[in-house]
Amino acid sequence: MKKNIGSVLGLYPTPLAVVGAVVDGRVNWVLVGHLGIMGHDHIMISLAKSHYTNQGIRENRILSVNIVDEAMLKQADYVGCVTGKKTDKSLVFPHHMGDAGAPIIEASPLVMECSVDDIYETKGFDNFILKIKNTYAEEEVLNENNKIDYAKLKPVLFEMPTYEYLRTGEIIGKCMTFGKE
Repeated sequence: MKKNIGSVLGLYPTPLAVVGAVVDGRVNWVLVGHLGIMGHDHIMISLAKSHYTNQGIRENRILSVNIVDEAMLKQADYVGCVTGKKTDKSLVFPHHMGDAGAPIIEASPLVMECSVDDIYETKGFDNFILKIKNTYAEEEVLNENNKIDYAKLKPVLFEMPTYEYLRTGEIIGKCMTFGKE
């Protein structure tokens, strides 16, 4: 029998990302575990209203969503531990500016450069509705058809209730095939 555990968000784990934005003329990074798909060309990130990065996103309406793999996890975790209000995080990651003007982390195997379409506010959170402008992928995480191969990418996953990072697992089959057997 299932037990009612209340109004609990049960959609974790999610890919872990570092969002890059320019705040007060300087690149800043923030760790994000609340993100989601809103269509084939839109995503959403949710940041607590207190985050320093929010003011740069609101002002410039451009940002990057840098997918975290294990090689960059230590630095990614660090940018989630300190605030840009007190710490200059601009040099934590070697980076360059993308075609749309967002800071792109060199070490991230997959980066989406996005513009802000809308901001939906909920209690304590700014939810940024983003249009994907450009996606940059390292060639080694692409398959022979230039599509992202998540078995090669191996993004770190974030699990909210326990605040743990997880490795991605093995492939168990192709979508839309189990129901046809």
